[in-house]
Amino acid sequence: MGRPLALVTGASTGIGEQLARVLAERGHDLVLVARDRARLEALAKELGEARGATCEVLPADLTDPGQLAAVEARAGAVDVLVNNAGFGTYGPFVELDVDGEDREVRLNVIAVVRLTHAAARAMVGRGRGGILNVASLAAFQPTPYDATYGATKAFVFSFTQAIHEELRGTGVAVTVLCPGFTRTEFQARAGVGTDPVPSFMWQEADEVARAGLDGLAKNRAVVIPGVLNRVVGNVSLVTPGALTRRVVSVVARRQRDAAQAGSSRDTEPRRDST
Repeated sequence: MGRPLALVTGASTGIGEQLARVLAERGHDLVLVARDRARLEALAKELGEARGATCEVLPADLTDPGQLAAVEARAGAVDVLVNNAGFGTYGPFVELDVDGEDREVRLNVIAVVRLTHAAARAMVGRGRGGILNVASLAAFQPTPYDATYGATKAFVFSFTQAIHEELRGTGVAVTVLCPGFTRTEFQARAGVGTDPVPSFMWQEADEVARAGLDGLAKNRAVVIPGVLNRVVGNVSLVTPGALTRRVVSVVARRQRDAAQAGSSRDTEPRRDST
């Protein structure tokens, strides 16, 4: 029957790149989606040579309706869809560019909904397939100074679990992956300091990717990689919101202070794809 085909968004770096690597290692051909063509082409060449994977490079800005439509059309033909693309804005909401917040919602939410719909309809018709949506531990509580990001990931967290239940018994697996602090380019490019976060709380992108794909293979509704992250997530779900949002606010302020202390040349909020 040939190798199964997986489409990965945000595949040029971080968790998305590692998801693509693990899928190729496990015998998948790939459709690699991100804005950075050069990085995608380098990854495609590497995975073709090292893993024998046929890799299609599909550069796209998923906040653009036309480019998103092209990826939607491709998503209907894949065996596995991984919605990983996203970005976060950091800083007081009233100081952020509202157009950037709008783009964040379109990428983190609208693109996930449309690609999930396109893939799920086709997969249900075939009676098989898998969809992995990447959320975050930020989905588990309000996130001051990451207000829009946390809210978009809360949507992905709830949405994916609902679709998981709707597609029970169809042969289509649906899983939401909720990483905690993960070593990628995200923090540096978003202008978020890492020093306030203890080293034992960090994970590598490869272990996060493997946990997510292992969970998808078992059709688990929710995957939280790492014992500590699972404890944090479960505690967040039962802790009063007034307390969790204040704790998150304190941590966020410390991260912001650390970032500003380390980079006096750039104090504006920045954003990055994940």
